[in-house]
Amino acid sequence: MSKAPTFTLIHTQTKANWSLDQFAGKAVMLTFWTSWCPDSRVDLSYKQRLFQVMDQTKLHMLMINVTARERIEHIEAFVKDQGYSFPVLQDDGRTVYDAYGCKGVPTTVLLDRDHQIIATYGDQASFQEITTGLAPLIT
Repeated sequence: MSKAPTFTLIHTQTKANWSLDQFAGKAVMLTFWTSWCPDSRVDLSYKQRLFQVMDQTKLHMLMINVTARERIEHIEAFVKDQGYSFPVLQDDGRTVYDAYGCKGVPTTVLLDRDHQIIATYGDQASFQEITTGLAPLIT
């Protein structure tokens, strides 16, 4: 396990700055994605369903768009059109994506309450694998 790199990013829906530090002592799931990637689209639909039923006091879900790969106007329209209610943050180009060692999208990173990286799931991981990895964080 290694300590998760900290970051402060802009929240797409509110334009406020959100920092990983504001979730100190909380488990966090980060998902790096782009709107044009078919695998990201499927993954986000599963994550939206999970977000709707997940106890937000047990797990915070942050979706981080890799803005180096698309225009911000497109991201905002996509999030609105899809009706996503989870927090969407805008990476500063690929800064956070690179800091977490991502190799493709979607990539999901699970952080424990001390913000140690406990698992990273690349674009070939199934949603079932990710939810199995979540179990120790939410029980």
